[in-house]
Amino acid sequence: MVSITKSDKNFIFEIKGMHKLWALKSEIIIPSEHIVKVYQDETQIKDFNFAKIIGTNIPFGLHAGTFYQDGGVIFMDVSDKKKAIILDLKDEKYKQMIIEVENPSASLALLNQKL
Repeated sequence: MVSITKSDKNFIFEIKGMHKLWALKSEIIIPSEHIVKVYQDETQIKDFNFAKIIGTNIPFGLHAGTFYQDGGVIFMDVSDKKKAIILDLKDEKYKQMIIEVENPSASLALLNQKL
């Protein structure tokens, strides 16, 4: 699970609990101008075809860490796909982040304020 806060021109994505160990990461900071699009699309997550770079991948369960997909690197931390949101990024290490949040609609509203 990931919590999101806004600080000045950045969004801070804090990986919570044991997910820090599974994802091998505790925090990601992304400037708001690097976020291109934020949305929910469970079908995109279902069709997720990837190669794990570092992290944890339990089929039909937990996906946490850095993965390679469609010519780019993504960060993923999801165990409940219904609570997952997707961020398309530019000028970042990751081309995309797919993260599970406590309240998807509130997280989408917060992130879309800058768009």
